[in-house]
Amino acid sequence: MKESGLALSLAGLAFMMTVIWGGPLLRLLRHFRIGKLIRVEEPGQHVVKMGTPTMGGVMIILPVLLLTVLLNAVSLIGLTRNLIGRSVLLPLLVMVAYAVLGAVDDWEGIRGKRKGAGMRARTKFLAQVLLAVGTAIVLKYMLDVPDLYLPNFKGEIELGLWYIPIAAFIIVSESNAVNFTDGLDGLAGLITATAFAAFGAIAMMQEQVFLARFCFTVVGAIFGFLWFNVHPAQLFMGDTGSLSLGATLAVVALMTGQWAVLPVITLIPVAEAFSVVIQVAYFRLTKGKRFFKMAPLHLHFELLGWSETQIVQRFWLIGLLAAMLGIALTYV
Repeated sequence: MKESGLALSLAGLAFMMTVIWGGPLLRLLRHFRIGKLIRVEEPGQHVVKMGTPTMGGVMIILPVLLLTVLLNAVSLIGLTRNLIGRSVLLPLLVMVAYAVLGAVDDWEGIRGKRKGAGMRARTKFLAQVLLAVGTAIVLKYMLDVPDLYLPNFKGEIELGLWYIPIAAFIIVSESNAVNFTDGLDGLAGLITATAFAAFGAIAMMQEQVFLARFCFTVVGAIFGFLWFNVHPAQLFMGDTGSLSLGATLAVVALMTGQWAVLPVITLIPVAEAFSVVIQVAYFRLTKGKRFFKMAPLHLHFELLGWSETQIVQRFWLIGLLAAMLGIALTYV
């Protein structure tokens, strides 16, 4: 109970820190005109978003980085041998690494040679894969996390060397899934905050208290970001936030060993990613026809006439119920 109270307190502290420094960051982004460019093919109502500051993921990452390092300072300098405490370095480093990759992509799309397009897809994907493989190796051989737990199955399932490609695939997939979800005001933030809270609860049940603290710190920081991101958004997280949050969420799931329920807990991002895959495959097979009006999925519903707030609220309700189901499955 004491650890739960501390984790929730960290969420509140992270929220306050993010809201306090969010204002100055917003003014800084506006000053340097780091604004979003809207694709021509997006729904017409998105034109009003043109120029809204992006790269807002920095607003989430810095408070998480500061709080996590301060809380684990004793372990980090070697005064204790608490490997659970040190293990939160990995999701923290993954968050920073993918944020840097996302920031480069955002910058290329705003001011770079590929203005409006960002990094080349192959280059970005290769960087994601290399980071994911390195992370998977650390998880397997340095942190020795459990390979896999399944609902209604007692004990750990050993995957051997297969763990490396599977873990790398999960990290890259979740990173891109959250990236696809980031398209409407508040959507990606609400969905990822709910998912981090779910895995924070799972980590707490496993007595991985440091990991649980990290998760709820991220939740608080995302809520602070949402203070500025709810409709009508004053800034967007950009790839700086979406890539890093997706990859970090995957790493957290892998550290609990309960990554089998990750597709349940992150049902909305998974659906968004699959809608893109289906759209592209159907377009190629039918030589130009579309399965959805537009992909990712939230754009399809927007073109059906749903308002932006309706989509966000309904998707979040589904995501919340899915997260609750995912937690329940870990009890089975």
